[in-house]
Amino acid sequence: MNEKFDRIVSVGMFEHVGKKFYKTYFNRVSQMLKKDGVALIHTIGSNLPPRDPQPWITKYIFPGGYTPSLSEITRPIEDSGLIATDIEILRMHYAHTLRNWKERFLSKKDQVLEMFDEKFLRMWEFYLTSCEMAFKWGDQVVFQLQLTKDIRSVPNTRDYIY
Repeated sequence: MNEKFDRIVSVGMFEHVGKKFYKTYFNRVSQMLKKDGVALIHTIGSNLPPRDPQPWITKYIFPGGYTPSLSEITRPIEDSGLIATDIEILRMHYAHTLRNWKERFLSKKDQVLEMFDEKFLRMWEFYLTSCEMAFKWGDQVVFQLQLTKDIRSVPNTRDYIY
């Protein structure tokens, strides 16, 4: 694509980009964003320093997935020419989402077992429960990054969002 956009929104994708592609990703966002455009990157992240991904989730759920620390993504953002105009860290929100997903999943247990086996059911329940606890008691958070090329592209406060 060679188009330029006023707005770019990425939700639930950045966790699957991979560390070695952060520079490419943010360079591409920068290339596709108009001079006064705004990008919102919504991603699961870690509030701890960089570390290896969780081995069980990598093996069974998201091969190649990675939840970055903030320090791992700020340099590629800066190097791409983008400016972080706002960073919001949502701490507990996703724990509630995961709990609700798990409850809905288990409420359809009979239907799940018609399509998949008991091992799949237990693995998915374990995944949803362990991730809920990682958000509730561990290091997992959601980062919402507002990025621009021109610091004047957005108001100084979040009031315009609401």
